[in-house]
Formats: sequence, C-alpha cells, structure tokens
Amino acid sequence: MLRLENIHKTFNIDSINEKKALHGIDLRLAEGDFVTVVGGNGAGKSTMLNAIAGIWPIDKGFVSIDGINVTALPEHKRAQYIGRVFQDPMMGTAASMSIEENLAIALRRGEKRTLRWYITKAERERYYMELKKLGLGLEERLTVKVGLLSGGQRQALTLLMATLKKPRLLLLDEHAAALDPATATTVLGLTNNIVSENKLTVLMITHNMTEAIRHGNRLLMMDAGKIILDISGEEKKELKIADLLRRFKESSGVQMETDSVLLS
Repeated sequence: MLRLENIHKTFNIDSINEKKALHGIDLRLAEGDFVTVVGGNGAGKSTMLNAIAGIWPIDKGFVSIDGINVTALPEHKRAQYIGRVFQDPMMGTAASMSIEENLAIALRRGEKRTLRWYITKAERERYYMELKKLGLGLEERLTVKVGLLSGGQRQALTLLMATLKKPRLLLLDEHAAALDPATATTVLGLTNNIVSENKLTVLMITHNMTEAIRHGNRLLMMDAGKIILDISGEEKKELKIADLLRRFKESSGVQMETDSVLLS
C-alpha cells in the first residue's frame, strides 16, 4: 500500500542552517498495516510523513501509494489517496463552518469542485450515523459551528473527516499529543475502532512508547533521519518499554534511561 525507496531530504541546503532530515529511508507497508512510529525530536518522524503527503519535494527517492507513483505529485493531488490528522486539533477543521459542512468538504475530497454547494438528505443522514458512532453527542449538533467544540471533539471530528471517504493511507501525526490524558485515551480508542471497521492502512507517529507498543501490528523507531528498528508480529506483542530502550541503545549507540528522556 505504501512504498518509500531511498528517501532523502535536506533543509536549507548550503547554508549555516543546513539540516539533513532524512537519510535514505526505505519502507513498505502492506494493506491493512497499522504502524506506529517513535523517536526523539529531530529523528525525522514528521518529516517522513510530510514527504509521503507531498508537503514539499524530496531531494532523492521514490514514493508510491497503492502502486501509484506519487513522487512528483503536489500535496493537493495526493489528497485523493491520503487522509491525515495533525497534532493541533485546530488544523483539521474549518472553525467558521458547521459540523455538517466540514463533513461535506471531507466527503468530496479529491473530487472536482464546482460553485454549487449543497448537502443532500442522504448525506445528512449518513453524517448523523457516523457521528453517533463517536459517542460524543455531535450527531445532535450538525449545524453547530466547529469553532464552538472542545479540542477533543474537534480532533474526533477531524479523525472522522479523514476517514469518511476511505483513504488508501491514513497518516496520524501525534494526533492525541495535545489532548489531556482522558481525552487522548478516548481519541485513541476511536482511532482503533475506525481503523478496524474500515480496514485502513495507517502510519501513526506518537511520542508515547506505551501507546506505540499498545496500538498497531508494527512499530518503527527513528533516529537521525533513519529507521533504526522495525518490530512486528509476536515480537511486538511481547515488547516492553525496557526492551525497546535496550534495542534503541544497541542500534544507535546512545544510552537512554527512560522513554521520557528519549522522546523529550
């Protein structure tokens, strides 16, 4: 479903601020994979997601989604293949528009736009049923402006918007990191439900090792722009934080005492 080959990215080339962010990333995801990604600040996690999403051109390498070469496609043309949820709950929705209007935009992702604006009765009924699954009462507030919702409600709505029109690939960029612990647990639970129900292929960045181990069928650890660990199957099911820290030390040569130090 996703194939990255020899991805390189350097920012501010030939300047004092030159930063080599990705060093020859190779990665393949099969259909239905739910992959979590951990690593310290500057490890290249978000840069890798941005390379997949087409936020900016890569220096070298190849990106394909579901067998389609998207390497040269800009971000808006990759939107028909990709759903994405950002860390900031305010980024994925239009605050001045209603819940149903936001969902209508999401449902038309990747389609040709016209000046005609409408929401059909069938669409409104679908929005109601999909929102009801979230268990947040948003189905009774279809005409409420999104700007009036809490951060957790907006993030849940953004997650629904990203998956309403089933994407070939779902990118989650620390989408629970800005929420309080209880709300983050709720959003991660909703994530599991939506991913399972729609059999989605997912790449999820998280700063929390416990969540990285708990969710998904595969775990990647990045350091200095490279993937240094790739753990899946029974090995991942039995993985503990102490094991992950030990493996990080063996692969990177750096001693870390706790996951909070590693991911700070």
